[in-house]
Amino acid sequence: MAETHKFTTDRVHYTWHKEHEPILTIDSGDTVVFETREVSDNQFNFHSTTEAISELDWDYVYPLSGPVYINGAEPGDTLAVEILDLKTKHWGWTAVLPGLGLLAEDYPDAYLRTFDLSDGKYIHFSDDIKVPIEPFLGTMGVCPKDGDGTPIMPPGNFGGNLDVRQLTIGTKLYLPVQQAGALFSCGDGHAAQGDGEVCVSALECPMYASLKFTVIKASEKSIPSPQFQTKGGLTQKVNHDDFYGTTGVGPDLMTGAQEALRTMIDYVSETYNMEKIDAYLLASLCVDLKISELVDAGQYVVSALLPLSIFDDSEK
Repeated sequence: MAETHKFTTDRVHYTWHKEHEPILTIDSGDTVVFETREVSDNQFNFHSTTEAISELDWDYVYPLSGPVYINGAEPGDTLAVEILDLKTKHWGWTAVLPGLGLLAEDYPDAYLRTFDLSDGKYIHFSDDIKVPIEPFLGTMGVCPKDGDGTPIMPPGNFGGNLDVRQLTIGTKLYLPVQQAGALFSCGDGHAAQGDGEVCVSALECPMYASLKFTVIKASEKSIPSPQFQTKGGLTQKVNHDDFYGTTGVGPDLMTGAQEALRTMIDYVSETYNMEKIDAYLLASLCVDLKISELVDAGQYVVSALLPLSIFDDSEK
């Protein structure tokens, strides 16, 4: 009979390593309730200011809850992770971290903002802007085949720091098992994020997560890298209203993404009387980067899409 387990909150790890001792052992079909720490591992708090960024110890960034050993999981199998529930805790933050982000050269200086998430529905970015809370775990993965102190960032074919914002409640994530028992870990809770996470941080927050694990044997399903199936549309909380789009056109997708984002930042700053650095943060929380076209003789199109429902009607 399937069981529900609660994962301890006092044990985390900061790398992928096949020698990490499992903290919990479960059977296929079981559910685990996690309480994850935010990505700075309490180096920031609700009252933190930008000065805290200079004191950030990167050895304690990306605390992951795990590993969880799933009985019967073997290399070549697929681990299905059903996201049953996600709840943000009471606060979160987003920031520009020097040297990181899609526009690192444009915004070289540190900048941190914190937010009260206690109403559970919106991130109150300003008096006129409310970004819907749509939580997901930025990092979910199994231990990689050669995990021996592998950094949490970047992701890999084992999962990890995927930052796929569609991994919300009701979604099933499929991960290729690479170690016996899978050795699943998770963390890096996000209250909201646009596709691209352009300033390098989403709305980072501590979170509760309820996940159900099922082992699918290799004879039935074997995959090369993570796959997922969503429940419902990709932008359900903002689809009821209009979007504003900007584009970048040229032979390089990265440059195109930067151009689309710069133009979007200019648009938001000018239209909504906002400092550009705040428009950059806002874009990281709710603007989606899309590859709109790849087939036209090396002139590719990247679009940046802004949901206008986040703005008060009187401000449109």
